[in-house]
Amino acid sequence: MKKNYLFTPGPTMVPPEVSLAEAQPMIHHRTPQFSQIFYELSEDLKYLFQTKTGEVFTLMSSGTGAMEACVANVLSKGDKALVVISGKFGERWAELCKCFGIETITIDVENGRVVDPSEIEAVLQKTEGIKAVFTTQCETSTGVVHDIQSISPLVKKHGALLVVDSITGIGVHPFFMDEWNIDVAITGSQKGCMMPPGLAFVCVNSSAWNVIEKADLPRYYWDFRKMRKELKNKTTPFTPAVSLVMAMKTAMDMIKKEGIENVWKRHARLAHATREGARALGLELFAGEYSSNVLTAIKAPPGIDVDKIIKRLRDETGVTFTGGQSELKGKIIRIGHMGYVNDFDVIVAIAALEKGLSEAGYLVELGKGLSTVQSILVSKK
Repeated sequence: MKKNYLFTPGPTMVPPEVSLAEAQPMIHHRTPQFSQIFYELSEDLKYLFQTKTGEVFTLMSSGTGAMEACVANVLSKGDKALVVISGKFGERWAELCKCFGIETITIDVENGRVVDPSEIEAVLQKTEGIKAVFTTQCETSTGVVHDIQSISPLVKKHGALLVVDSITGIGVHPFFMDEWNIDVAITGSQKGCMMPPGLAFVCVNSSAWNVIEKADLPRYYWDFRKMRKELKNKTTPFTPAVSLVMAMKTAMDMIKKEGIENVWKRHARLAHATREGARALGLELFAGEYSSNVLTAIKAPPGIDVDKIIKRLRDETGVTFTGGQSELKGKIIRIGHMGYVNDFDVIVAIAALEKGLSEAGYLVELGKGLSTVQSILVSKK
C-alpha cells in the first residue's frame, strides 16, 4: 500500500477538516448565509496579513492571477516599475509588467542569494519616476527569504509603492502588513493556508488607494475598485468559488486556534530540523544562510541524478519532492515543509531522502539524518 506525502512548494497537504468543509452541500452565493461566511473569512484574512488598516480581497485564481491584478491596479501607461528578480517568481513580476507595456527596471540577484536592500535604494536614487517596486518574500524556486522589513522604508523614502508576493511566505514567515508599511501584498490558498489551489488573496492598504483610483491600465475582472465596493456588501463582484471559500474559512479557524505566532514558530522549527537533517547526510544547502522556512533546497551531490530520485520516491513510496526549474533543473532537490506539516512529516521526509540517496549510490549512513532530526525535534518542543 502506498501512502501519499506531499512535500512540494505547493500545492501542499490539506487537513481532513478542510476537505470536509469543501464537500459541504452547495449554497447560493447571493444569500445571507454565504455573505456571513464570506464576511467572516474576509475579517479572518486581516489576521493572516496582520493588518487593521488594509482590506483583503478574495480572488478566484492562482497566485499568478493576483500578481496580474496587482500590476493592472497600481500602474498606469507610461509608468516605470522596479522588479527584484531572484528566481522564477521575480521573473514573473517582470513578465507581467512588460505584458502591460510598463517600463521595467530589474535587479537580478544570483540564484540562492537575496537582494541587498541598498541595491534597491541605489536604483531608486538614480532612476526618476519609479512608481512601484515589486518583490517576493520567499522565492520558492531557490528557497530564499528576502528581508521585506528592511526593504520597505527605503521604498517609502522614495515615494514608490511596495508590492510583495508573499504567496508562500504568509502563514509560514512573520509578515506584518501595517507595521512594515506594505502597500499591497498577496498570498495563495495552496501554500501555508493548507488549502487546495484556486483562491488568491490580495491585501490593499489604505496608502495604495489614491494610486489605484487613478490607475488607467485595462482591468475588468481584476478591478480592485469593484472588489472594494462589493466587500462592503459582504460579497464579490462576480461568482465566487463557494466551496473553496467555505473550506478556507475552516482553514483560517485552524490557523487562529493555533495562533499565528505559533504557526510561525512551528515552521521555523520544522525547517531547522530539515536543514540540519540534510547537513548530517553531508549535503549542502543551496540557499545557505538565506534559506526560508517554506522549503529546503539541497544541492545535488556530484554524480547523483536527483530527478531520478524524485521520480522513484514519488512513484514507489508516495513521497513527493520537487527538483529545480529552468537552469536549476537537475541541480537541486526541494523539500517543502509548510502548511499542514508536523514533526512526523519531517521525519518521513528525511527518511525518504536517505532511502532515495542510498538507492542512487550516494554513500549515506542510514539513520544519521533521522537521528539528527529527532534530536532537534525532541529538544525544541
